[in-house]
Amino acid sequence: MDTITSSGGMVVAPHKAAAEAGADILRDGGSAVEAMVAAAATIAVVYPHMNAIGGDGFWLIAEPGKDPKALMACGRAGSNATIEHYNARGYGEIPARGPLAAVTVAGTVGGWDAALKAASTVGAARMSRKDLLCSAIGYAKAGMAVSRSQAALTAAKLVELKDQPGFADVFLVDGEAPPEGYLLKQPRLADTLDHLAYEGFDEFYRGDVGAAIAEDLERIGTPITKKDLERFEARFRTPLKVTLKCGDVFNAPPPTQGLASLILLGLFDRLDVPHDQGFDYVHGLVEATKRAFLVRDRVVTDPDRLPEPVSGFLDAEWLDREAMKISRTRALRWPTDPSAGDTIWMGAIDKTGLAVSFIQSIYWEFGSGCVLPKTGVTWQNRGASFSLRPDALNRLEPGRQPFHTLNPAMARLRDGRTLTYGTMGGEGQPQTQAMIFTRHVLHSMPVGEAIDRPRWLLGRTWGDETTSLRLESRFDPDIARDLMRAGHEVVVIDEAYSDTMGHAGMIARNSAGGLEGAHDPRADGGAAIA
Repeated sequence: MDTITSSGGMVVAPHKAAAEAGADILRDGGSAVEAMVAAAATIAVVYPHMNAIGGDGFWLIAEPGKDPKALMACGRAGSNATIEHYNARGYGEIPARGPLAAVTVAGTVGGWDAALKAASTVGAARMSRKDLLCSAIGYAKAGMAVSRSQAALTAAKLVELKDQPGFADVFLVDGEAPPEGYLLKQPRLADTLDHLAYEGFDEFYRGDVGAAIAEDLERIGTPITKKDLERFEARFRTPLKVTLKCGDVFNAPPPTQGLASLILLGLFDRLDVPHDQGFDYVHGLVEATKRAFLVRDRVVTDPDRLPEPVSGFLDAEWLDREAMKISRTRALRWPTDPSAGDTIWMGAIDKTGLAVSFIQSIYWEFGSGCVLPKTGVTWQNRGASFSLRPDALNRLEPGRQPFHTLNPAMARLRDGRTLTYGTMGGEGQPQTQAMIFTRHVLHSMPVGEAIDRPRWLLGRTWGDETTSLRLESRFDPDIARDLMRAGHEVVVIDEAYSDTMGHAGMIARNSAGGLEGAHDPRADGGAAIA
């Protein structure tokens, strides 16, 4: 896979139309934040199975030479989202689809607004909302060809999605999944985006758009109220940080699994694995993953309800002790309760060095499956990660934030490089992040090669139930055999490039301002330069 280079700005995204929308903003003199809003709006239109404006978003934004800030644009559970509400309707767990899966307020549009307002204070927001949403509105009106992955996933999930409110009217053709290449138009969504462009993003929560959303949510029977929408606010927080031999790596704080991504890298850094792609490399990252997930599943929840502070797990002393517990030859037994997810990651760096790492998600493919008729907005099912057990760490309560698999990453390296990188893929996000980071930074691979190389996944994603260690078919058979001998439950899948392994991307900026970037051949995107 080729690495794209540039001395100006760059945007990477899992759909080429989104990458180009962002790059167009950079070419017109816009900043990385503005480019990301344009890309985020566009990707919500052209890649609707992976994300929507009815979902959540997380940002890392770093001004040149400064540590990043984390912007948390994630909604809370609705006022009627109680355990009793679900138990009274015969549910022992929150359904994955339908109105009762639409548990939480959508935060991503509020994140766009907060990011632009923050950027304006440092002179990095100069373009109009109309300019930023122009591409998205155009694709929603004129249509966009259905991608390979949208066609495949719509067909695969047709039974559980086709009868959800509003879904068939927008995303099916005569009740069936559209074929790849079909021109999909979304006129209602176009009108909504056009209204937001002229009246402001706050309209999504406290204006005419918000009122229409609230009416539809109430009509179909979700637990979200108009007041829940009106109360939403995206907030900046301090990101988590781990210090490695090569520099500092940053990620989003709870309720995301950013903690797991940083623990994984912190532990692997202490193993001093040789610079190859053999058994020691794969085994070391997998074993570090297990220990990171054990911590994550014990402590990560709504940040206002954490059972203990999370920063201690990134201290050098704790990481030193934990790394000593990792066997170099034997696999830790692995019972787990992993999470699925459908998400997009995108990155942007402009010519000044302003960097953005961004994730936007509706959780599972097409989220709850509910498409609101007045606005054309597909609503997330992120609240399906709540538990209806009163004693659970992530139990359902009104006003509570759910656990998020989303976690955008960024790094400041000792050699002067800035990295923005990430992936979709639910349980696989920390693992894929670690693979592309270590291959590029520790093993000196070009960005494109680091992303292209064969990947693995411990646990499940995309709704699968297996907890085995799955390898893409391009792996050396000797490595697979050595992993099995060490006690890993290994499954070599048929695909050489599998969607199961996530859609990753990365941009690296060196100290002289040179950029290199790439996006995953497993997706439909790429890198676009200004």
